Amino acid sequence: MTKKQKRFVEEYLIDLNATQAAIRAGYSPGTAKEIGCENLTKPNISAEVARAMAERSKRTGVNAERIIYELAKIAFLNPADVINMDEATIRDGASREDTAAIASVKVKVIPGDDGDIVEREVKTYDKIKALELLGKHNGMFTGSKDTDKPIQITFVKASEKHDSG
Repeated sequence: MTKKQKRFVEEYLIDLNATQAAIRAGYSPGTAKEIGCENLTKPNISAEVARAMAERSKRTGVNAERIIYELAKIAFLNPADVINMDEATIRDGASREDTAAIASVKVKVIPGDDGDIVEREVKTYDKIKALELLGKHNGMFTGSKDTDKPIQITFVKASEKHDSG
């Protein structure tokens, strides 16, 4: 691999944008899109990208299984299991698994003549988005395999029986 190609691999790993990686690696901005795409099709470059990504995944512990697991925490959370709905607080004894789906907890104290007013807000991460991402991962929501196929309809003309008599 050339020095520029090695730099391309390093830059590609930043944002997985081949065009921008090509520009940052020193290729001409006018041809960066084509060069970036071409570089990713070269066996030695694509193998180096795959190797570097696998190494990073191992080093950081970020992999598909962990991401799916975290999305599942959000997607399948029942807020009533974690949030005391009457007080807008996190329930005592809520598990780390469940609290991982909590995006924020806000408490606002407003002084008043008759005592403080306390406003509480507990937000969870976007359940619909988590379900959507899990669905896409599992091949759902992609124009179902069956809906893209033509449907064959056959018309059969029934023969008419005439009573002669």
